Amino acid sequence: MRPYRSVLYIPAARERALEKAQTLPVDAIIFDLEDAVAADEKENARVLLARVLGEADYGGRARIVRVNGLDTPWGAEDIAAFRGAKIDALLIPKVGSAADVEAVARLIPDVPLWAMMETPAGMLNAAEIAAHPRLSGMVMGTNDLAKEIGARFRPDRLPMLTGLQLCLLAARAHRRIAIDGVYNAFKDDEGLRAECRQGRDMGFDGKTLIHPAQLAIANEEFAPSDAEVDLARRQIEAFDAARREGQGVAVVDGRIVENLHAATARQIIARAEAIAERAI
Repeated sequence: MRPYRSVLYIPAARERALEKAQTLPVDAIIFDLEDAVAADEKENARVLLARVLGEADYGGRARIVRVNGLDTPWGAEDIAAFRGAKIDALLIPKVGSAADVEAVARLIPDVPLWAMMETPAGMLNAAEIAAHPRLSGMVMGTNDLAKEIGARFRPDRLPMLTGLQLCLLAARAHRRIAIDGVYNAFKDDEGLRAECRQGRDMGFDGKTLIHPAQLAIANEEFAPSDAEVDLARRQIEAFDAARREGQGVAVVDGRIVENLHAATARQIIARAEAIAERAI
C-alpha cells in the first residue's frame, strides 16, 4: 500500500524546482509539462525533464509525468519521450472518455496511466474511464472543472461535490488511486486543512498541492491519527477475541464491531505502517 497523501505539482521547465523536489517530504510528484509550462518552453521542458528523470534520485517518491494532450502540438512527442523512462505513471490531461485513455495506451505500452478528471464529460464518464485496464489513478482537476461548469468558489465546494463523488465512486469500484484537487490559497493553512479533511472524509487517498508549504498539512490530514490507529488496534483485538469464542461481533467503546469494521481497522493499520515505512 503506497501512500499518496501529498502529490505536488512541479513545473517541468524549472530545473531548480526539479532538483529541490528530491528533498521534499512528499509522497508523489507530478512533473508538469502541461499547464505549468508556457508554449514556447514546452519542448525545452520535455528535454530537461527526460534528462533529470534519467539522472536524479527521487527515492521512494512516486514520479508522475503530466503530458500535454494529444490534441496539442506537443502531446505525441511528450508521450514518446517517456517510453521506458523511470516513472511510475503518465498523467493524461482532460480525459473525457475511455477512448482518451486508449489513445494514449496505444502509444506507451510500458507505463501505468493516470487520468486528470476536470471536465463535465469526464465526470459523466468516470465509470468507463476508471474501468480501462491500463488506468491506475485518477486526479481531480477542480480548477478546470469549476471553470467548465461556471461554479463560484465556496469553502464547502458544494458545486463540485457531485463530480468529486462520481469520480471517487468510479475509482473505488475499480480499485484505482483517487487524488483530490488543489487548494489555491497556499498561504491559507486553515482553509487548506479544512479542505484536506473534507477530501479525506470523502475517501480520497491524498491531495494535489501547488506549493511545498502545503505538504505538512496534507501529510498530517491524510494519515491515520494516533487515536484512529489506537481504536483500530483495539477493534481488531476485540473482534479476534470474539471470533475465538465463537461469536460474530464484539463491542469496543460501546459500539458494535463486525467483520466489516475489523476489515476497515486492518486497512487503517496497513496505511499507518506504509506511511511509517515511507519515512519521508
